[in-house]
Amino acid sequence: MKIRSILEKIDERQLFVPAFQREYVWKKKDAKLLIDSMIKGYPTGTILTWDTNHPPELKGDHVYDSLQGAIKILLDGQQRVTTLYMLIRGELPPYYTLGEITEDTRGLHVNVETQEIEYYQRRMENDPRWLNITDIFKRSVRTRDIIRALESNGREIRREDEDRIDDTFSAIQGILDREFPEQIIPIKASLREAIDIFYIVNAGGVALTDAELALAQISGYWPQAREAFKKKLDALKTKGFIFKLDFIVYALLAILHQGGSDMRKLHSADNNDAIRQVWDALDNKVLDYVANLLRSHAFVDHTDEINSIYAVIPIVAYSHRMNCKLSHTDILKAVKWFYYSQVRRRYASQMPQKLDHDLKIVKESATPFDRLLDVIREERGGNIAITPDEFVGSAIQHPLFGLVRWHLKSRGAKCLTTGVSIHHPMGEKYRLEYDHIFAFAKLRAAGYGQGNRLRYQLAQELTNRAILTQIANRSKGAKETEAYLSGVAQNQPHALRLQLIPEDPELWQIENYELFLKTRRNILADSLNAWLEGLAETHAVAEGISLEDLIAEGENEEVEFKQTLRWDLKQGTVNKELEGVIMKTIAAFTNAHGGTLLIGVADDGEIAGLDSDYKSLSGGNRDKFELHLKNLIINMFGEAFAATKAKLSFHEFDETEICRVEILPANKPTYIKLADKGGAAQDRFYVRNGNSSREMTGDQAITYIRERFV
Repeated sequence: MKIRSILEKIDERQLFVPAFQREYVWKKKDAKLLIDSMIKGYPTGTILTWDTNHPPELKGDHVYDSLQGAIKILLDGQQRVTTLYMLIRGELPPYYTLGEITEDTRGLHVNVETQEIEYYQRRMENDPRWLNITDIFKRSVRTRDIIRALESNGREIRREDEDRIDDTFSAIQGILDREFPEQIIPIKASLREAIDIFYIVNAGGVALTDAELALAQISGYWPQAREAFKKKLDALKTKGFIFKLDFIVYALLAILHQGGSDMRKLHSADNNDAIRQVWDALDNKVLDYVANLLRSHAFVDHTDEINSIYAVIPIVAYSHRMNCKLSHTDILKAVKWFYYSQVRRRYASQMPQKLDHDLKIVKESATPFDRLLDVIREERGGNIAITPDEFVGSAIQHPLFGLVRWHLKSRGAKCLTTGVSIHHPMGEKYRLEYDHIFAFAKLRAAGYGQGNRLRYQLAQELTNRAILTQIANRSKGAKETEAYLSGVAQNQPHALRLQLIPEDPELWQIENYELFLKTRRNILADSLNAWLEGLAETHAVAEGISLEDLIAEGENEEVEFKQTLRWDLKQGTVNKELEGVIMKTIAAFTNAHGGTLLIGVADDGEIAGLDSDYKSLSGGNRDKFELHLKNLIINMFGEAFAATKAKLSFHEFDETEICRVEILPANKPTYIKLADKGGAAQDRFYVRNGNSSREMTGDQAITYIRERFV
């Protein structure tokens, strides 16, 4: 489809963007790259459209009327099309308002002689070669206008100069006749099919997150979802809590499915009723409750202060579970964990998988934040205390600074100059800034500049920062530290102590700068540790290992994997000998100290499932499989053993079932009957040895039985 035609169809209300699409998120650099590629004739991708007379909810204020017949929905290519519309028309497309545009990419300029592309800069002012690209598209300026302007400036224009400028005009205006190859979803496709195709196309490498793709699926069965979420995010934004749509999707997944990694669980329309019910709670109660909790108890005034926003998700999930009726102790434990999750970077890597683990604890534990704090301790070898050495060379971007800021707020710290509280100050002039206590200009003169990397890091260390209001920072300037802090001590007697700044005037001398840092590191570490420990007393909580973790750990003395019960994957048929191997494993576990047998899991931990075994049992299912396995155990070990020593359960991994057999240790030796080479049945004694089941015979077996059972 020609770009000219695309824009005309948008203007004529024949081409629309569905509401489930994410907003326009391109930056000016993206627009520059697109136009540069198009001027040079490079390929710029395809578009995916859907012709339909049953469209989903549309972006913008247009409401579909069935009298329109089939319309075209733009499923993939929206960022490029929206950019071109704004640059060519000089206006926003009808499906967006200015408030919905993250960054206005209009106003792109081109040097028509060099084809350099930039957004407006002062150097363009008196150079007639620089033109707003929209003026070229609108033909409000022509090649001859530029030639005359250059000649009036005294420049002699050669024929090749004029040709070069004219070529640029032609290349830009020729963009309207460029074509985007169009892939079309047929009119017979349903909304769900169209969204599935959209998902598949974007899963192939386009930079959409799993949460954005999940939101597209949610919008398919709940068309108003996106607008409902955006309305709530706008309301939270006015309170300083700025979240993206991804955050809402993670919150829904956390509450509905107790996870953070498998967004596909939200794709099915089976979630429709439940997701609306959960959203009603989030919208009307939970999100506001959590925001107020963070502000009033954790001293978080703005989400910019939070290093990892996804640490809020477990708090949201727990607040929902408790119907926003957390006790004072519960709140303090949640805040304590939140602080440690930030400073110890709980979600800095493998965030979705860690949320899986943590949200299961939130769902199941009576004291979840005790256990979650244990998890952080275990990650760090048992020690989570803040040490003075952690401050060395750490700038304000380090999570430690966020923790220090919250701690200072909790102490009632005030701006060193104005005396205004640093906890939610009001007005632009009182916005918080983080100024050097020892002015950097003075430190640079003393050898702490960029010429010495290590000393420069010390100059920028967060320990050399005080929290001031903007008006105070502007008036402070580059005063000598001694004079500045002396004035603070006189005018705001408690301000230095409240911001944990050393009050010894000797340390305010620039020659004692590194001693000042060392002293304040110790003060900060001691005060932070005392504060954190005093927030709430938490207790170690025993946690059983999850099945996922059990599989990840692999086979060992207490865990065995078997891919099938009876189906021989190599021969493609039932193999009764495999059932005998299962019985050997059960005997070996019970003769040792018990263990776990997982059927449907390959040796490498891959989930294989039980489908092959199910099919081998006359098209059976879980019930037939369970009955068959129980009969094998009864026939081999007896009814009493099957009832007391072997417990069967079934578990699903991404809709694939496995069987878990928990075997308890026996009170007496357990034998299995196996045929010898002559076909005669003989009792065999097996025990667990490492990650395998071994037969034990003769004196060795006698000795083992005597020590194990007598």
